[in-house]
Amino acid sequence: MVEYKTDWNRLIAEFMEMTPCLTSEGDFLIKGNPIEAKYLPYATDWNWLMPVVEKIESLGLVCFEKNLQEEGGYQAIFTKGYDILICHYADKSIDATYMAVVEFIKDQK
Repeated sequence: MVEYKTDWNRLIAEFMEMTPCLTSEGDFLIKGNPIEAKYLPYATDWNWLMPVVEKIESLGLVCFEKNLQEEGGYQAIFTKGYDILICHYADKSIDATYMAVVEFIKDQK
């Protein structure tokens, strides 16, 4: 199982140009509603994660997933042309994609 980190969700939110606003209690404000960054659903909800993938793809990269049946897992791969830039393996498809997104955004900093 992938460990989801508060900083990773905050990193994705900032990449998606959500204005980060922390309350004194450490809550992250989304559309005026407080939510702890660790509860942002990027790691668990395709409806939140896919717009991030689409934004990365708009930068000229392509994301695809590969079901590794013989290994019981998935790979999420970001490519540019024939070059593999990011490749992440996990037990679940959304975990692999989430981790590849985080790795891509971290590399952009």
